[in-house]
Amino acid sequence: MKLKLKVWRQPSRDAAGRLVEYVAADVSPDMSFLEMLDVVNDGLVKNGQEPIAFDSDCREGICGSCGMMVNGIPHGPVRGGTVCQLHMRSFKDGDTITIEPWRAAAFPIIKDLVVDRSALDRIIAAGGYISVSTGQAPEANNIPIRKDVAETAMDAAQCIACGACVAACKNASASLFTAAKIAHLGELPQGTVERYQRVVAMVDQMDEEGFGHCTNEAECQAVCPKEIPIATIARMYRDYLRTSLVGAK
Repeated sequence: MKLKLKVWRQPSRDAAGRLVEYVAADVSPDMSFLEMLDVVNDGLVKNGQEPIAFDSDCREGICGSCGMMVNGIPHGPVRGGTVCQLHMRSFKDGDTITIEPWRAAAFPIIKDLVVDRSALDRIIAAGGYISVSTGQAPEANNIPIRKDVAETAMDAAQCIACGACVAACKNASASLFTAAKIAHLGELPQGTVERYQRVVAMVDQMDEEGFGHCTNEAECQAVCPKEIPIATIARMYRDYLRTSLVGAK
C-alpha cells in the first residue's frame, strides 16, 4: 500500500507545531501501525532528517505508552485495542492518515507525538495504594471475596494509564482513569479501610492537575482499550459525595 501521512511535528514544548506530510510506500497490511512509523523514520534518517518522535514500549497493548490520535480517534479506528495493536489492514491503499498527540492542558507536548503524562502518576501517588503491615504476605484464600466483587475490581485494574480517555473527552477529564484506579482497590477488603479518604485525595489531585469534569458523554468508554465502563465513574462520585455528606474526608 501507499499512504499519505499528516504527522504533527513539534520540536519542543514551547515551540510552534504543524502538520507535516509524508509518504509511506510499500506498506504491508500485516505491519502494525508502529512498524509503519518505524519504516517511515528509517527513510527520514537515511535522508538526514529528524525522525518522528513517538512513545512505545511493550507493543503488546499492556504498557499504555504508545497513545496517539489516528484520524481524530485515540488509538485509531479499532475498538478495544491500543495503537500498537492496530494493523495497517485497517486502512486502504491511497488513504490519508492524520497522526496527532493527545490534546489536553494536563498533557503538555514534549516532542512531536510524545506528551508528558506524569499528571496521571501524581493522581495515583495521592491515594492509589493501601496501608498494610510489612512482613510475609498473607494466604490469599484467608479473605473470601465474592466473585462479582473480584471481577469488578479486576475489570478496573485493567487500566493501563494510556490517557485515551482524557484525549477523547471534550473536557479533557481523567475521571475514567481515576475511577478505575480507585475501584480496583476500594472494591476489595484490603482497600476498604481507606476507601473514602482515597477517593477524596485522588479526585482532588485530579482537579489540581487541571483535568476537566465528567459530563457523561461516554467518549472515554468508547475509546478505552480495556473497555472500562463509565459506571466506574458513577461509583467514584457516589463515594466522593458520601464524604461530603458524612464528613469522612
